[in-house]
Amino acid sequence: MPNQTDWKKLVTLMYYLNGTKGMHLTLSAKDLRSFKWYIDASFAVHPDFRTHTGGVLTMGEGGLQIISKKQKLNSQSSTEAELIDVHDAATQILWTKLFVEAQGYPVEENILYQDNKSSILLEKNGRDSAGKRS
Repeated sequence: MPNQTDWKKLVTLMYYLNGTKGMHLTLSAKDLRSFKWYIDASFAVHPDFRTHTGGVLTMGEGGLQIISKKQKLNSQSSTEAELIDVHDAATQILWTKLFVEAQGYPVEENILYQDNKSSILLEKNGRDSAGKRS
């Protein structure tokens, strides 16, 4: 059920839309064969200790897809939260690639960006290397 806070947000949104109605949304056609995915997870930010995950897909110079949701699993660390995020993103990446290619647009590369060094080490080298200092 909407409350007073929701109403204030709606009014703010309506003011924003009214003030920007003359602006145009433009997506560039530059580099349409490359997908860039930016993902991140915030560890245990909800009262039920769930992690929040989010990401954006860019194609060319515009955002094509945005994801923001609670993770379905409770993680025990920020590294684990990032690994779950990468796993969840992988299915979305594959589906989007296949969908875009089915429309007749070849996708030559998918680039995934994330910022957790421990999870990057795990993804590159396997479990044993994550805790080792280099």
